[in-house]
Amino acid sequence: MRLRLLSSLLSKRLPTWFVPAFFFGGTLLLVIFNDALGDDDSFIVFGLFFFLIMGLAFLRWIFQQIRLILNLKKEKKQTELLHLKSQVNPHFFFNTLNNLYGLVGQDTEKAQELILKLSEMMRYSIYEGQNDWVPLAEEIVYLNNYLELHRMRYHKTIELQFNISVEDEQVKVMPLLFIILLENAFKHGVENLRKDAYVHLKLHATKKRIDFEIENNFDPSELQPSQGIGLENLKRRLDLVYPNKHQFHTDLTDKIFRAKLSLQL
Repeated sequence: MRLRLLSSLLSKRLPTWFVPAFFFGGTLLLVIFNDALGDDDSFIVFGLFFFLIMGLAFLRWIFQQIRLILNLKKEKKQTELLHLKSQVNPHFFFNTLNNLYGLVGQDTEKAQELILKLSEMMRYSIYEGQNDWVPLAEEIVYLNNYLELHRMRYHKTIELQFNISVEDEQVKVMPLLFIILLENAFKHGVENLRKDAYVHLKLHATKKRIDFEIENNFDPSELQPSQGIGLENLKRRLDLVYPNKHQFHTDLTDKIFRAKLSLQL
């Protein structure tokens, strides 16, 4: 019964005033009785025990403050990542919905197929896209769905190539990274070209490294692809999730834009 009562008391959080009052009272007692009991062994043991408790309490307080700061930094990082993820895809979804509006009255079967593809991409973006990590296989499916949707919605001919060489499709990667580069290629390249548009992708992955490359042509008279906010979004996310474990390079010529992203797993 006594053990149960003691356990119940220890499990309860002490009032905020208890700890400072305990140390202040203990220090006051040591000062008051030091002259009278300074040579007493029991008093010396009590003093040593009291200062030991005080030191441990101070170390515990420091540890709590460090943990609080780390938790705040982690929460800030997660909040920023969620904000950056929410910026992915609006341009693409709006354009696809506009295409759907025209297709519904012209080609019902194609419109239905496009709706299914779009709903699958939205499901992945909303649910899986909020996870910290996903299997690389799911990202590959997402990229292929994106390419297939563009094949369906454009009336012009586009040369699309996606070369994949993956050792293990179950390696984990942050979701919705590669799609930023692919969206950039269509938004600033394919959409502004009347003919001969192309997008070439390469994905090579081992258990320790992922290399993703993309190349597309564009109209030099239009907005340069490097000026979009998507690439800045990508750079910030890489700094947050893959600090010192990524390389990202872009190369711009008169009509061709290339980007290469490497991730160390």
